[in-house]
Amino acid sequence: MSAPKKVVLAYSGGLDTSIILKWLQTEYNCEVVTFTADLGQGEELEPARKKAELLGIKPENIFIEDVREEFVRDFVFPMFRANALYEGLYLLGTSIARPLISKRLVEIAAETGADAVSHGATGKGNDQVRFELAAYALNPDIKVIAPWREWDLSSRTKLLDFAEKNQIPIATDKRGEAPFSVDANLLHTSSEGKVLEDPGVEAPDYVYQRTVHPEDAPNEPEFVEVGFEAGDAVSINGEAMSPATILTKLNELGGKHGCGRLDLVEGRFVGMKSRGVYETPGGTLLLEAHRGIESITLDRGAAHLKDELMPKYAELIYNGFWYSPEREMLQAMIDKSQEHVTGTVRLKLYKGSARTVARWSDHSLYSEAHVTFEEDAGAYDQTDAAGFIQLNALRLKLLAARDKRLKS
Repeated sequence: MSAPKKVVLAYSGGLDTSIILKWLQTEYNCEVVTFTADLGQGEELEPARKKAELLGIKPENIFIEDVREEFVRDFVFPMFRANALYEGLYLLGTSIARPLISKRLVEIAAETGADAVSHGATGKGNDQVRFELAAYALNPDIKVIAPWREWDLSSRTKLLDFAEKNQIPIATDKRGEAPFSVDANLLHTSSEGKVLEDPGVEAPDYVYQRTVHPEDAPNEPEFVEVGFEAGDAVSINGEAMSPATILTKLNELGGKHGCGRLDLVEGRFVGMKSRGVYETPGGTLLLEAHRGIESITLDRGAAHLKDELMPKYAELIYNGFWYSPEREMLQAMIDKSQEHVTGTVRLKLYKGSARTVARWSDHSLYSEAHVTFEEDAGAYDQTDAAGFIQLNALRLKLLAARDKRLKS
C-alpha cells in the first residue's frame, strides 16, 4: 500500500488515539483529520478538540459531531425491530456503533480529499473487522490504516514512552495499569480486560457504571408505558419523544432499577473467546417492550420466522457486515413484519427485572372471544380440532405402525 497523503482518524481524544495521531504524522508524514463522534458516551468532547489542536491539527480538520439521533434512529432501532441478540444474550451495543463511525469516516474523507482512514482497534478484537469491512463496503478504494497491526509499540510502557517523547499529555492515572477498558455509547457500556480477564472470578461491582446493583434498587416497583409505531418506540408514558431521547429516558429508568447487566463469555469473530461485562439498561427495556407489542400484533408464522432468522441477523452485525446485501435483505423482511407493530406496552421494573405486564393495540390479533374459557357464542367450534389432530397425527401413526410391524 502506498503511503497516504491525508488520513481521517477516528479520534476519541484519549491517550491511545492521541498516540496514533502523532504516529500517523511521524510514520507517514501525512496530514491528519480527526473525527470525534458523540454517540452518547457521556463524556465532554470539547477537550478532544483542544487535544487535537495541541497536536497540530488545523481547526478545519477537526470534526466533532453529535450523531446520537442518527445512531438510534438509523442503526439501533432497525436492529431492535429484529430483537437481535448475539449468542442469545448480547444486545450488540459496541457492534452497532461501528458502521456509523465508519460511514462518517468515509464521508469526511470524501469531503476533505483524504485518501485513507484510520482507527484505534487492536489486532485481537472484533472492532478492526467492523471498521474495515464497513469502510470497504462504502468505498472500495479507501486505504485503511490500523496502527496496532503495524507499529512496535507493543506494551503500555512503550506507549507511554512514545507519548512523553512527543509531548502528548498523559493523565496521571494512565501511568499505571488501567483496571479494565471501557467502550460506551447511548445504547450500552462494555468493559473488558485486566480485572475481568479471569471468567472464574466475579466482576467487581465498581465495573458497573450505568446501573445500581439490583439488590440496592428501589424496594417499590415502577411502571413505565412504551408506545410503538411500526416497530419503533415513539413515546414514554404517553409523551412523544425523539429516538435518542427515548433511549436516554429508558437508560435512566433501567439504570435506577438495576436492569440490563450482563456478564458474558462470547465467541469473537477472530476466533478467541473473551469475557465482557455489559450494561444495556435502556436496551433491555426496549427489547422487552418490543417483544411485548409484537406478541399481540405479529402473526405466529411471521413471529416464528423472525425468531429463526434473528441469530443470523445478529451474527452479521456482530461480525461487521452491516453494509452487506444479506443484512439488507433480512432488514427488508424484518421491516415488512413491523407494519402493524403499533400500540403500547406497560413494563414493571423491579430489582433488576423488566417484565411486560400489559399491552394493547388497535392492530391487535388477540381475540378474547376465541380464547375465553367462558361461553364463546360460537366464535370457535371445538369439534373442528378433531379433524385437525387426525390429519397431523397421520404420519405419526404410519411411523408407529411401521415400527410395530418391524418389531413383531
